[in-house]
Parts: sequence; structure tokens; C-alpha cells
Amino acid sequence: MKLFGMRGIVAAAVVAAFTVAGSAAHTYAAESVLRVAMTAADIPDWTGAPDQGYEGYRFAGYTLYDTLALWDLSSSDKAADIVPGLATSWVVDPANNKRWIFHLRQGVKYHDGCTWNADSAIWNFARVMDPKAPQFNARQVGQMGTYVVNVDNVAKLDDYTIAITTKTPSSLFPYEMAMLYMISDCAVKADGYDYNKFAAAPSGTGPYKFDRVVPHERLELVKNANYWDPKRVPKHDRLVLLPMPEASTRAAALLSGQVDFVEAPSPDTIPRLKSAGMKIITVPYPHNWDYLLRTDTPPFNDKRVRQAANYAMNRQDMVDMLDGVAVAADETLITTQPWYGNPTKYDFDPDKAKELLKEAGCSPCAIKVGISTSGSGQMQPLPMNELVKEQLEAVGFQVDLVPMDWNALIGVFLSGGKGSPYNAINFSMAPIDPVQGILKKWMTQYGPPSCCNWGSYSNPDVDKLGTEALGEFDPVKRNALLTKMNETVVADASELYIVHDLNPRALSPKLSGFVQAQSWFQDLTPIVVAP
Repeated sequence: MKLFGMRGIVAAAVVAAFTVAGSAAHTYAAESVLRVAMTAADIPDWTGAPDQGYEGYRFAGYTLYDTLALWDLSSSDKAADIVPGLATSWVVDPANNKRWIFHLRQGVKYHDGCTWNADSAIWNFARVMDPKAPQFNARQVGQMGTYVVNVDNVAKLDDYTIAITTKTPSSLFPYEMAMLYMISDCAVKADGYDYNKFAAAPSGTGPYKFDRVVPHERLELVKNANYWDPKRVPKHDRLVLLPMPEASTRAAALLSGQVDFVEAPSPDTIPRLKSAGMKIITVPYPHNWDYLLRTDTPPFNDKRVRQAANYAMNRQDMVDMLDGVAVAADETLITTQPWYGNPTKYDFDPDKAKELLKEAGCSPCAIKVGISTSGSGQMQPLPMNELVKEQLEAVGFQVDLVPMDWNALIGVFLSGGKGSPYNAINFSMAPIDPVQGILKKWMTQYGPPSCCNWGSYSNPDVDKLGTEALGEFDPVKRNALLTKMNETVVADASELYIVHDLNPRALSPKLSGFVQAQSWFQDLTPIVVAP
């Protein structure tokens, strides 16, 4: 079966609201219920292509669905990496380094009883690759298409083996397969390929099953007692996901007993939460709260202006404002990642920043920055951006902050910087692997619609190193190339580096068993909820 990749990726769109049986009031008789307050402004799309950024992946993706490779989120002592998921193993063809063989897990059923096999896998690739397929979903291409942009075709070798051929060699291809969710082909066919109907009873293979949704208020999932990995059958009966974009609202909900688990409590509420007996957990993880810069147009097409912005940052001031729930960032990656290297340091030096702006002839150096009011990984965006503005303006920038909701900013990101009214956007990212964190962020070929190079950054040396890394299947040699690539983009001041989040979460004392992984993604299944 030949699959044809999309040449264009549509912008993100919010899934239509569905009123599914029930009202906001609900009695959980004899059930153990985990209630989570998300930072998202709305319920992420739950049909197998989450929106709302990586928070959508965390709560409406890996809960309901599985991928060929999954993230090992069982430890807080090391950075998460991929492990077998719906595929038990994978290997590159020794005779063709563009051909990957994936052996699929047998005995797995979707929630509706449909069998997971090679036919279902190929059907799912066509869902986001083949416009002629009845299951093709243009909206989902906007969310998931980047992970298959390098796929040329997918072939069935037997009922539980597929061959995926890429357009160009990609030694890191399995990381892409940790992001493409598999949904029940039987369910979509039964719904007449109507994804609105599928949303009323979605079916995946994940550790939770869909139960009900109250639009804009809550998404309720229940334990999948028959999950294929017995170790990850949830230790609670029901998971209730509640969008609460305001940090103060999340804290109040936890203190009043309305929720049990809070994402990103604001620093000023942490002492009160601790005094009330709540558990506060922080762990370093791959995350970068930064400004993506348009490097194809003034003023950030001038390296001196980019460097000036970085020298203007007193990152310790930001850490102090956040009461220590962040660490200063000197690049996109964190120190424990193998590609960190020995990056150029941009210490706080306002005099040097002023000198660089003067050399560049940018005075006043006016920039317009798109920011969000809340959102996945955005931490406390309004006060944080005000501090960035203050520090930039102290050296000669003139900063116009333009706030919008998180999904609107995601739309700006997916559309790319070219043609955008913004010189920069505050768009936090989770560089969880070298594909998303380095290659797709900085190689010229991955400007929108291909992926994540929002600001059209282009550097021949970086492109050469990236191409060599993708074609290098020796992990030691590949890591050396990726490290050099990362050091090169930092020396070029490719973005404005500010802080790394420490991923604070607040948990009710009723909860036990949670392990905070060194990842943007987290596994909620081990959590036990005491009566």
C-alpha cells in the first residue's frame, strides 16, 4: 500500500464540542477517582490527535492511545527514553538504511474489541498521509503530520510486521513513532468515517477508556482493566481531567478538595499549599521557556541583535521571581542531556548588550512578541514576560507584548513566522529527544509546514551537521554530531534563552505512587487515591 505524504500541514483547529451523556454533577459510587487540574484553557482533543500543545498529548493522548514506541516514564532519576509499545522491536534494514522493520505486539485489542495488527497500523498512517483514503483527517494532519513528513510508504510484511520506508535516511526515526497515536479503524469505519461521531465513543488501546465529556468542563476516563501491560493498569478507577488555566483557580481547587492533582502551581501559592499538607514535587526535565526569533527579517536577522537580547537577560532575577521553581537556561537543552556539549555562555551583561545594539544600528530596537495568557509548559507567562520586557527595554529594545490564548499562539507557531506580524513568540518547548529538540528546530528544511523551525533559522553548517547525524547509525558518532550542531546554534544565538521549568506539581496527601519522570510526559497510572 503506497501512502502519499502531505505537502502542506493545515493549522491546528479545535475539535467540535460533543455533549456526551450526563451533566456536570456526577456521583462516583465506590470508585477511586483521580481529579487533575490542567493548565489548558479547554479540554484537549481526545480523538487521537491532541491539541493544546504537549499537555494535550500528556492527558488526552497517552491515556487513551498508544504509539509504536512509548516513553519510559517510570523513573525520576534519568531522562525518559523510548521503549517498545505497540511495536515490540524495530530495526533498520541492513541493506537499505531508509527501510525500518517494526515487529508489532500481538494480542492487543482496542477498547471496542477491534484487533491491533499490521492492517490497523497501515490504516492509521493513511489517516494522516493519504488524502485519497476515506479515513484521511486534514485536521489531524495539523497535529500529527510532522511525525510522518519523512515517511514515503508503509508496507505489510505479515499480520504483525510492517516495513516503513523513509524519504531520506533517519537514524532517529523511532522517536517519531513515539508520537503517532493509533486509533481503532473498526470504530471509525462503523462511524462512517465521521470523526464527530468517533469523538462520542473514541477507541484506542491505552490504559484508560473514554467514559464521558462535559464540553469545556471535564473529560472523564475509566480504567482499562484489560490493558496489555499489566504493570500499567491504572491503580484508580476513574480519571477526571479539568481545564483550569488560572493558577490561582487550580490552587484554590486543590485546597478546597475539588481536585487532587494540580499542574504548575504558581510560586506564590506553594508555601500555602505546603502548609495545608499538599505534596510539592519538582524535577528537572527537558523544557525551555524561551523566545523563538524570526531570523529571516530585521531585527533578529542580525546575529548581534540576537546576542544583545541574550546578554540583556538577568536570568537569576527570573528564577528568584519564580521562587526557585526554574533554573537559568544557557541553551535549549538541559545539562543532563547527552547533546548539551560546551555551549557559548550569555551571562548578564547589559553594557555588552547596549554595545551590540549600537553596532547593529538598532535604536530603538522595536519588536513585537506574541505571548499566551496560560498554556502547556508556559509556566506563569504574564509576569514572566513583563520581566523579560523590562530587561530588554533596559538595554535599548522597545517591546510590544501581544497576549492571546494558548491555542491561538499554537496556531501562530504552526503557521510559521513568515508573514507573521511578530518578530518573536514566547513558545515553550520540550526538547525531549534530538529530533524535536535539535534537528527539527534548527534545520532549514524543517521550517513550516514541515515542522518546528518557526523563525526560518538557516545555517549551512547546522544543516550539514544535521544531515550527517540523520545518516549516522552509530550512536556515539551521531551524538558527537548532534552535540556539535547544538553548540553551533547556541553560538549563533538562534533564540532568546531564558529559563528551564522544574515542572512543579501539587498533590493531595490522599495520593501516593506518583513518580515524576524527567519528561514533559507523565504516567498517572501508578497513582493510588486513598478514601
